[in-house]
Amino acid sequence: MIGGVARRVLLASGLLMVLVGSGFVVLLISVQGLRASEHQARHTAAVLTSAHQVERLVNDLASGQRDFVITGQEKFLQPWQAAQAQLPAQTAALQQLVAGSPDQLTRAQQVSRSVTSYLRDYSMPEIGAARLDPDTARTEAATAEGAQRVAQIRSVLDQLIGSEQQLSVTEQRHSDAVADQAVVAAAIGLAGSVVLILGFTIYLTRAIVRPVRVTAEMANQLAAGDLGVRVPETGVGEIRTLERTFNTMATSLGAASADVAASRARIVRSADATRRQIERDLHDGIQQRLVSLTLDVRAIQAGAPMAELDKVADGLSSTLDELREIARGIHPAILSEGGIGPALRMLARRSKVPAEVTVGFTTRLPAPIEAATYYVVSEALTNAAKHADASVVLIDADITNDLLELIVRDDGRGGADPATGSGLIGLGDRVQALGGTFVVESPTGAGTTLSVALPITL
Repeated sequence: MIGGVARRVLLASGLLMVLVGSGFVVLLISVQGLRASEHQARHTAAVLTSAHQVERLVNDLASGQRDFVITGQEKFLQPWQAAQAQLPAQTAALQQLVAGSPDQLTRAQQVSRSVTSYLRDYSMPEIGAARLDPDTARTEAATAEGAQRVAQIRSVLDQLIGSEQQLSVTEQRHSDAVADQAVVAAAIGLAGSVVLILGFTIYLTRAIVRPVRVTAEMANQLAAGDLGVRVPETGVGEIRTLERTFNTMATSLGAASADVAASRARIVRSADATRRQIERDLHDGIQQRLVSLTLDVRAIQAGAPMAELDKVADGLSSTLDELREIARGIHPAILSEGGIGPALRMLARRSKVPAEVTVGFTTRLPAPIEAATYYVVSEALTNAAKHADASVVLIDADITNDLLELIVRDDGRGGADPATGSGLIGLGDRVQALGGTFVVESPTGAGTTLSVALPITL
């Protein structure tokens, strides 16, 4: 689903496209109108030129006939003869030019008929009569008839020319109106586009640029260690989602930081408690035995029998065993000497619950990884013996994709809760401190499974 910001961007883009598109449509219409006007202007010019040419030829007919009748000289008939030869083609061209207008075509046809009638019914007979009897052709009646016919032809031509000029003026006015509309539409479109772009820019600045800039500043503070920074969730759509996600991430980082701090504190407390326990063990156990043995030795120095010396030797042996046991609890020697495989098998042999060990590798691992694995298995065997009432424990260890994967399963009563067991919490802290994962699955009545994954590339 399209978010708020994207929806607004699409809407603004659509409006801008409509404005620009409308402007282009108006401009295209105007261009078409101007082209039509230009075509009409050329057509009108051609019609007017043809009409004036017909009118000139008609005048040549009238003037040539008149000069011949007056002088009787054949040379004055040359303009008449040239006009007679050109008029059929010229009137036909005029009719073809105005063929698209019924009224103009009617006028052109009328001109053609009038010219033909003028030649056939008046001019040619008059010229023939003038050759036979010049005085007959010079009568007032004959001259008046010719002037009337020419005036009629000129009248029709004037109507045709006037109508064509009026059509040209009308078309020019329409073209000017279209051009004015195009200018107004272009100005409105340009102004609207400027306003829309300006408003859209202001909106993007407020809705996107400013919130993103604030979020970037908060991210810098977060990267600098200030886990309490939060972004005001005032944005729209995707920006609000970004702000909310940033705040969620900051909250998660704060919680994770608190968990890490608590984990480190527990590790420190655990180490301190271990040291205190070692101190008490040494003070209350081995130290007291050594003090007692010291007194015994002093008594021997006073002449004690050989049996007393045997007692001192046995005590020293017991003290040495006890000291070794304490040392084994701090860091088992077999782990340092043989690696994780022998160490886990030793734990299985010493376990009060039968245990089966499967180790899928023989290579040595980094010391922290081996120690963490050892203590996880040791704690699991201890819990199985003390709390789970299990009959068997299965221990599987293998390496996959640079991860040591350890699984410890028992068939006991289950129900183990890491939150209430300091041993499991300590193991989880140790594993997480090494960048690993520690998962406890212990449904009631279905046994307990510890799953550990530790990166071996420390």
